[in-house]
This record gives sequence, C-alpha cells and structure tokens, in this order.
Amino acid sequence: MRVPAPDRGVSRVDCEGVPTARSSTIDSTYNAAHLLVLEGLEAVRKRPGMYIGSTDTRGLMHCVWEIIDNGVDEALAGHAHRVEVTLHEDGSVEVYDDGRGIPTDKEPKTGLPGVEVVATKLHAGGKFGGSSYAATGGLHGVGLSVVNALSSRMDIDVDRSPARQGLSFQRGVPGVFVGDGPTARFTPQSGLTRKGARVTKGRSGTLIRFWPDRQIFTKDAKYVWDELIGRARQTSFIVPGLELVIRDLRGAESGGEGPVEEKFRHDGGIAEFVDFLSQGEPVTEVLRLQGSETFTETVPMLDDKGHMTPQDVERELGVDVALRWINGYDTEVRSFVNVIATPKGGTHVSGFESALTKTFNDAMRAAKVLKVNDVDVIKDDVLEGLTAVVTVRLAEPQFEGQTKEILGTPAARGVVRKVVSSELKAFLTSTKAKEKAQAKLVMEKVLGAARTRIAARQHKETQRRKNALESSALPAKLADCRAADNERTELFIVEGDSALGTAKLARNSEFQALLPIRGKILNVQKASVADMLKNTECASIIQVVGAGSGRTFDLEAARYGKIIFMADADSDGAHIRTLLATLFFKYMPDLVSAGRVYSAVPPLHRIELSNPKKGMDKYVYTYSDDELQRRLAELKKKNVSWKDPVQRYKGLGEMDAHQLAETTMDPRHRTLRRLTVDDVESAAGVFDLLMGSDVAPRKEFITAGSSALDLDDLDF
Repeated sequence: MRVPAPDRGVSRVDCEGVPTARSSTIDSTYNAAHLLVLEGLEAVRKRPGMYIGSTDTRGLMHCVWEIIDNGVDEALAGHAHRVEVTLHEDGSVEVYDDGRGIPTDKEPKTGLPGVEVVATKLHAGGKFGGSSYAATGGLHGVGLSVVNALSSRMDIDVDRSPARQGLSFQRGVPGVFVGDGPTARFTPQSGLTRKGARVTKGRSGTLIRFWPDRQIFTKDAKYVWDELIGRARQTSFIVPGLELVIRDLRGAESGGEGPVEEKFRHDGGIAEFVDFLSQGEPVTEVLRLQGSETFTETVPMLDDKGHMTPQDVERELGVDVALRWINGYDTEVRSFVNVIATPKGGTHVSGFESALTKTFNDAMRAAKVLKVNDVDVIKDDVLEGLTAVVTVRLAEPQFEGQTKEILGTPAARGVVRKVVSSELKAFLTSTKAKEKAQAKLVMEKVLGAARTRIAARQHKETQRRKNALESSALPAKLADCRAADNERTELFIVEGDSALGTAKLARNSEFQALLPIRGKILNVQKASVADMLKNTECASIIQVVGAGSGRTFDLEAARYGKIIFMADADSDGAHIRTLLATLFFKYMPDLVSAGRVYSAVPPLHRIELSNPKKGMDKYVYTYSDDELQRRLAELKKKNVSWKDPVQRYKGLGEMDAHQLAETTMDPRHRTLRRLTVDDVESAAGVFDLLMGSDVAPRKEFITAGSSALDLDDLDF
C-alpha cells in the first residue's frame, strides 16, 4: 500500500513514535523502506474487520460461527452426528464435534502437523480440493486461522487413534501453556503434544477452545445466547439428523444464562423448519420442491508446473426448497448455501423469486384466474403470506466476502429457476383433488394481493395528483376577478368558449370570474376518484374553487362566495348543469349545503316590440314556452305589436354582451336558482339513481314516469 508524504506544516512522527516539531520542509523521499509487509496472521490482527466484519459483538459472534461451522461441515459430509458448544465462565468458548478430526500428520510442503497448518496459515484447509468435502460452508481456508489470530489463547485437541494430541496458540503463535487461561505461562514451540488419553479405534473428533483477545475486541463485545440458540435450531433444520448441544456455564454475574443447556435435532429437515416459521392459518400444506442440475464452471487450477491455468469443471448443484402460504400478509424467506445462511440473498434467491412469479402468471392464465386484460402479478403478490426455506448445495460456491451473506455463483440462478418452475408448475396444475383445491386457493390469494396492490397504487397516485392539483398554479383559461372578498365574488362556470367571449364583455370583472368548460364533463357518479382527477374539466373546477375535494375539502378555503353554472337553456345545457351538480354534491358537498352553488337562468326567447308604450322595454325576455304564450297574450290584449318571428335562443353565444349581462349576469336583473339539500341521504339516492352505474333502477324510474310526460315538452 502506498503511503502519501505528509502535507506541508503537519507534525511528523519520528522513528520512536514521538511527534516532532513543525517543519517547513517536506521529506519527499519514498522508497522500499517505507513499505510495511505484514506476514502470516499479522494482517488479521492489523485489519480484523476485513475478516470478521467488526470487533464488537457481531465480530465476536462471527468467530464462534466460524468454529461451529467447521463441525457442521463434517456433519454435512456425513462424518459427524453431534456438535457441542459450551460458553465457559472465564469468557472462553469450547466447540466439539465427533467428526474425523483435524489431520495430525505432517503436511508435505511445510513439514508441520495438519493442525498447526490450518490454525496458522491463511488459505489453508481441506475445502479447496474436491476430495474431502463435496459441499461446505467454509471456502477460503481462513476461518480457524483468523479466530486463532484474534484469540489470546486457543487450544486444539484432536481425537484420532491411538491417542489424543493437542496444540495451543497464543495470538496465533504455536506453543504450550502451563496452567489454565490465557494468562498462564506460555512457551512457544511447534508440533503436537500427546495428551495421554487413549482413543479407541473408530472414535474421532475435534475439540477447540479459544479465549478472544480483548486487545482486539471492544469491552462490550459479548456472546449472545439467543443468537446461539437461534443459529443452532436453524442448523439442525438444515442438516437433518445432526444433534447440536448448546451449554452456558456462565452465571448471571458474568452475563450468562447458566448453567443451562439446550439440544436441537430435526430429522424432518427444512419442511419442519417451514412449519416452525409459519405462523397463521395455512392456505397450503408444506410443499417440497427438489431437484439438481449440473453446470460447467471455469476455475483457475494449479497445473503440474505450479502455474495457475483456467480449467472447466463440472459441478452439481442440488436444490431443496420448502414453502407454504398462510392467510397472513408477512413474508418469511430464509436462504442457505450448504449450511451457511445468506440473509442478503444472492443468485439462488433471485432464481427462486423469478421462477415463482413466472410460474404463477403462466398457471393463473391457463386456469383463467387471470383474464386477458388483467396485468401480470408481480413478485410481491406471490410472496405475500409465503414462508419459504431455499437451500442449495454445491462445491466451492462463490460468496461476496468472508462473511458469506450473498451467494454470487451465476449458475445458481438458472438451476434454481429451472427446478422451482418445474416442481411448482406440477403442483399448480395438478389434477389430484387435494392439490388442485390448494392450488386454486393460493392462486386466488395471489390475485387478491395483486388487486389490493393495484388499488393502493391508484389511491396513492390519486392522492399525489390531488395534492399537486391543489398546490399548482391556476389554469390559464380562468378569467379571474380582482376582488378577494368572498362575500361578493362569483365564479361563473361557462359552457363553451364561444359563450366565454360574450361573458367576458358582459361581466363585472371586479367581482365576477369566468371558467369555461368544454362540452359535457365526466359523470363522476360512475367514475373513480382517479378518473375524476384525470379529467381536465373536473380537475380545473376543483383547482379554481381552491378548497380541495372529498375528505380534504375546506369550505373556508373556497376562493369565491358563489359558484354559478351558466349553460344554454336547452336539454344539453340541462345535462351539463346536472353533471356539474353531481360533481359538486359528491366532492364538494359543503358548498351545496352552505347554499353557495347556483344555476344561472338564461332566457329562452326574446320578443322585440314594434311599438312599445311608455314605460315598456323594447325587448321582453321569457324563460319557457308557457311564459312566452302568456306574455304574447298580454301584449296582444294591450294592443302592443311585436316583430315575427320571436327569437328563440339556441345558446348563450347568440346573445350580445348587453343582452347577456341584462338577463343572466347583472345582479340587478338576473335570476339565479340556488341548489339546496334538505335531506342528504335522499339526495344521494337520487343522484345514484339518475347518474349511477346501475341501469335497471333508472330504466324502471323512467318507465314509471313516462305516462306523466308530454311529448310536446321535449326539445327535439
């Protein structure tokens, strides 16, 4: 590692480690003498975080896992049936397994006993080759040696016929302790010591006891009993038939639980694990998806000349998945590679999730659970209420880092996806009555989760759109008024741009605002909130009123004292006024209840008098056919003539500004109809009947009232 020269003016440290006085000169020399070479276990002690993650409780527990996993690997290979872990009162940890025992013979290259090699040499062990272990959790050959380097004392005793042999280490240095504990007198020496205890033929095992070095670990680093119990229980599920014994001999005064002992053994494997993890009413039984595939992996290997050359190696990857759906919503997916938990997933988990999603989509469409126009379900829909344990076993898996939290072997994704897809499809499409019923239930559950997700997303988008609508600038088409006094201000919602031009000239811009709408707005009684907010005209009205909508409506925030619908006097105009009334009643009902919503009453006819008498206006306006006939009769009786034909307005756009102001907009002459609600429930029922989605009641209502309708009243 290159060390940069110190900056100008910064205190330097001399060779004795004592800071020297500030100097204005810089020592710019940089040569081989500046390089620091860490050999053997020195690198581990210098940078422990690189190997165990941290030096707190998490790192200390990682050391325990490293030793336990060595024993579990023996069980995974079929050579051990029992692993015992003991927490001693002096702060040490003892791990025993009845496996084959660490080799005690001399390793050819170093001439050292196998025990000493694996405990003192990084990247040394029996898990690099394929002969000793087919699938393990240890890969890098650094587990035992790292723990040794970070221990103030480690004792390793190996039971192999004919006798027990052992070796101790002080901070990674082999030797012999005289006495108990890490403070006992230590003499460095290499080689094993016979312990005297005779070992019968056929019996073997390894006992490792270590005292963590408190020069390395923080003062508050401690063993966590619950984590040990949880890990032991988990491992007993992953390795069926393995018995794990956890003892705590520490008293309460030393932070222990003891003396206490827990034993775990589960012959049912991960199926029992899923049964243990899943809490709730089951939708399916525990399903077991198993299979294996081979793949080719290119790895660097030593040739006869000692050179590293890439070679293709055929690997076998075994997949074993257990899963169950329950009626709840929580997801619990545990994943393992050999016996090592991968809490952050990896390629095996991504392959599992990918297979789940695709297989469910295919099966649900084949079974017509998903219709043609339905969108595909996604991973979260399938995982809802799922408890699963995903395990793969393979030789030399690729992990991301020594902590092995993420599997990186690329081939695992494809193999797991293939096995899970095949096995899960067989279940979902099974013709057996029991499996078919369970498959239907779980597909309906996934469909329900998808619909809930889509509804939640739509609600979120609606709320976001609504908030953006309420906080954004007013639409450009609004012709606003100058006054801010709500006692006076009026908002005319005008039908069509043609009427807007006349209305602009006819209005009093001091207190009258105009908002044009284009044609008929959306029938909000049939539409969803999201559709209503997507509609340009509805969104503009809510935005201009300025008081929000629905539950967030605030009457005090309304920008105008009166809201006035101004549409043509024909049937289309009546329909527009009805649609506007529906919008205000459903989403701004407080405005209606407060009596602040009105409908303008434009005239239907204009009578132009030929010889108006004194005091009579030249123009007479009527608002219905009946009123027209009455006024004409009155004029005839008064001997007042008029020009034929009488003008019938087809729309507001036919009026000039003076006529529109005089008849419809000028508060001194106009007529307004106030929309009121005496009974909210009855009014809601009428709106639902006349404007709702249910056609049958509306048809019945029209049919029942048809006898009272005069065809002459219809505007054809």
